[in-house]
Formats: sequence, structure tokens, C-alpha cells
Amino acid sequence: MGMRVETEQDVKQLNLLVVGNNPLELSSILEKIKRLPGSVINMETAFDAKSILDRLIKFRPTFILIDDNIGAAELNVAVQTLAQNRKTKNVPITVLKNSNYHESNSSQRILDYILKTTLTAEGLYASIKNSIKVRRTQLYLYKAYKKRKRMMLSFVRRD
Repeated sequence: MGMRVETEQDVKQLNLLVVGNNPLELSSILEKIKRLPGSVINMETAFDAKSILDRLIKFRPTFILIDDNIGAAELNVAVQTLAQNRKTKNVPITVLKNSNYHESNSSQRILDYILKTTLTAEGLYASIKNSIKVRRTQLYLYKAYKKRKRMMLSFVRRD
């Protein structure tokens, strides 16, 4: 059950879904994303849960950025929508925050939070790389747990 983690390759060929409702702020974020070192980035932008589903018809993201300006309720809906879709249920999600004052969302599906005031291309690159690695590790451990559980059940049934 060997799973290779090729985060460098994943970051070099990134399918990025950006979710937010402020076009001016999104354009600033997108400019930083374009500066990711040595990356080919295919990017789609969504503004709410409906447009997320519209984008997923033809697009399969490898990483998702959500701007917390969409509001707490819409953030929860977006994360839930992404967690339930077969194309995105295993894709790492990072939330871009305005401040550390309020916790945006306590979902286990969100792997990282980045303050917009400290957002740099290098910091975003590190977050993407780490989030992909963490998500793959989580999936590997979950699969290993399920396999071991099945083995234990079959062993118990034999006795």
C-alpha cells in the first residue's frame, strides 16, 4: 500500500479553485498566486456554493483557497459542498483570513489558515505544499486503518 507524496510535482501543475466574493481582493490574491515559483497554474474562481458546483462540472482542483470575506455561513456551506463532492472531498482547503481575532471555521476539512496581511507567493507555496502533504498523509492513515480493521474482523471471525 505504498503511496508516494509528490508535493513538488503537484505544486508545479496546480489546479486551483479560488472561492471569494470580493473581485478587487481576489485579483490581488491571484497576482500573488501567479508568482508561485516554477508553477503552471490552472485557475477557476467561484463566488458561492452554486458557482462552485458549476466550476466542478469541467474542472478538477488539486488545491482550494477560500477567502473568509464570503462570510461565516457561506464559508460553512462552501466547505460542506466541497467535502461532499467526489472531485473535491480529498482536496486540501486553505482559508485566507482578514485577522486572527475570530476563528472562521472549525471544520476538520480546512487544513490551513493564512492571514491576508502576511500573504506572499512564498508563504502560499509553502502552505500549498504542506497542505497537500498533510491531506495525503491523512488519507493514507485512514486507508491503512480501514485495511487493518478489516483484517482484524476477518481474524476474529475465523476463531
